[in-house]
Amino acid sequence: MSKWECPCGYVYDPAEGDYENGVEPGTPFEELPDEWVCPVCGAEKEYFFESD
Repeated sequence: MSKWECPCGYVYDPAEGDYENGVEPGTPFEELPDEWVCPVCGAEKEYFFESD
């Protein structure tokens, strides 16, 4: 699964999920809820880009 990066520098790693916001480890970026936003700056999913 690919990691996704926010313009602010936060990286969403599917292997880690986003526990503090209710996202279980193993959740692909594409399966994040539509209302999920960057936990650092609040950017919406559409602003993230695929990262290595």
